[in-house]
Amino acid sequence: MATNQNKNFVDRFFDEMCNRQKLDLADELFSANHIYHDPQTPTGPGPEGMKQVISTYQTAFPDAHWKVVDTIVSGDEIITRWQGSGTHKKELNGIPPTGKSVKVDGIWIHRFANNKISESWNVWDTLGLLQQLGVVPVVEQSEA
Repeated sequence: MATNQNKNFVDRFFDEMCNRQKLDLADELFSANHIYHDPQTPTGPGPEGMKQVISTYQTAFPDAHWKVVDTIVSGDEIITRWQGSGTHKKELNGIPPTGKSVKVDGIWIHRFANNKISESWNVWDTLGLLQQLGVVPVVEQSEA
């Protein structure tokens, strides 16, 4: 039963919190001492930290959409392969709006304890995002 509940929490995280911009849902989904691991987006602990992370991208990309591509359930962890897309309309961590549409892939792991998301790891194509925004050059690969 806990496995279904955990998957439901992750589905709600992507669908309601990320896509429908219901940031207050973080209070229900994440433990007070939740730890978020993502070197691109350091934040504080708990639900407030997750609200900061998600709102950063919702603000910069008002049409942001997180698409769940695949989900794997493994014990107390839910592993999600996701794809994010949106149009860069407002400042993002010092990068002025470019008006460019972007699409990035990532893997997000949510670990559960005491019926809440207690820790998560997010690894995504940050370089690809920066290249699509035009702030980092695309390096051409030479053919061998």
